[in-house]
Formats: sequence, C-alpha cells, structure tokens
Amino acid sequence: MNAANPNAPNTTGHVSATNTKRALAHTLAVTSGKGGVGKTFVTANLAAALASLGQRVLVLDADLGLANLDVVLNLHPKVTMHDVITGTAVLVDAIVPAPGGFDVLLAGSGLVEYSRLTPEVRDKLLEILETVRPRYDWVLLDTGAGISDVVLFSVSLAEQVLVVATPEPTSLTDAYATIKVLATQQHRRVLRLVVNQTSKMGEAKTVHAQLKQVVDKYVNQALGAVVRLDLLGEIRSDVAVRESVLRRQLLLEAVPGCAAAQAVKILAARLIE
Repeated sequence: MNAANPNAPNTTGHVSATNTKRALAHTLAVTSGKGGVGKTFVTANLAAALASLGQRVLVLDADLGLANLDVVLNLHPKVTMHDVITGTAVLVDAIVPAPGGFDVLLAGSGLVEYSRLTPEVRDKLLEILETVRPRYDWVLLDTGAGISDVVLFSVSLAEQVLVVATPEPTSLTDAYATIKVLATQQHRRVLRLVVNQTSKMGEAKTVHAQLKQVVDKYVNQALGAVVRLDLLGEIRSDVAVRESVLRRQLLLEAVPGCAAAQAVKILAARLIE
C-alpha cells in the first residue's frame, strides 16, 4: 500500500523483492487544474535541477495522447510509451537520455485511444512504474491537466503530488478543483504547490493563502480531516523562460543564471530536503 496515498495501487511489493539493495525512487506527480500554466516546463526543468544535485531522475510522460514533453526537450524519439503499451517495443528501448542529465519515457501524441483509461493501459502503466523505480532516485510523472480518469490514475501512482498554478483566477479555480478531487477521491492529506509566472514579490504567498483558505473552509470541513497544502515555491515571470521554450531548450541549460532557473533549483533542493 502506498503510504502517501492509501488508495493508490501497490506498486512496491514485487520490485522490492527482486531488488533489496536499492531503495525505490521517490515518485512525484506534477499536475495542474488547467493547461497553459507551465506544468511540463516545471517538470522538465525540475528534473534537470534534481539531476544537477546528483539525483538519478526519470521523467515519465503521463499526458497520454496530448504529450508535449518531446517538444519542450526537442527530442524526436523512434520508440515511445505507446509502442511499449501495445507490445511493439520493449521498455528499455523507449527510455532515452534528455538534455539536462536525466532520462525520459515519452508518450505518443495525438492518440485518441488514450483519451479514456482502459484496463490494458492501467496495467501497463503499473508495470512500467514497477520496473523503473529501482533504477532511479526520482520518477517525475508529467500528468495531463484537469481531472479526467487518465489524469487521476496517473496521479494515483505517485507518492507525492505537486500542483502547478498561476495567479490567474481561472488557474486558481481549477487548482482548487484538482486539490478537492485528490483529497476526496484519493485521500490525499498533503499536497505541494508551485506558483508559476508570478509578477511581484509576495504574490505566491497570496495565491497560497487564497487556496488554503478555501481548502480549509470547504474541503477540510466536509471531510472532517486536515488537508495540508504546502507552498514549495514560486517561479517569477522571466523573459528567458519564453525564449527557452521557443528555442525548445531547458531553461537550466539555456540561461542557468536567470532568476527563474535559480527558482527551479531552489524547488529541487527543497524536494530533496
């Protein structure tokens, strides 16, 4: 049973029996209530920051069907997770090195069959995660946005959840909806928040306080339990971010000294702590 998520599938038993010398990787789902908040940007650069701290990292592209991690990293894989799921390729051939010193398992994009969760996809994702966890220190799951069954199952595979939001009202509304669903359906009691694209000092704390207030008022009271929302940090709006995205480069490689890159490094250090 997943200690962080009692309702999550048990993905540890078989692997730990076959690999007792190495602890299983930490699993972190990076998710968001809506698209366009920079979730994949955060995931990719956070992976690079963790790798720079000596961690062995795999990013699993769990945004099945609408994947864009390959675009962000400017990778053109010959084998994807789609090939592994359908049995036309083996897992080892689908895991490729990415810029930034980490590995990625990319999903195929534009695949309608992944718009709904099937038992075959569910079982294969479980099998993939079981296989890779002994090989890494961190496995980051770059999930889709929203609360579809595919997204929620991907999140359920992770011990920890990082919600990415921006200060925009629509992002906050959707972030709250995501937190509420994860708290009620998956019994999450601790979630972390990154506020992206902030424009002024203290804005992330304001966003965190607003979300915490509604969670305390509506979710905690309804559940009769405490759901803790921890602010992991913020990433300020930075012209270097847009330029790196347009160039399909990791920010930590393109402009490692910029404020946004330094903020991501702080996030990584706090995760390890």
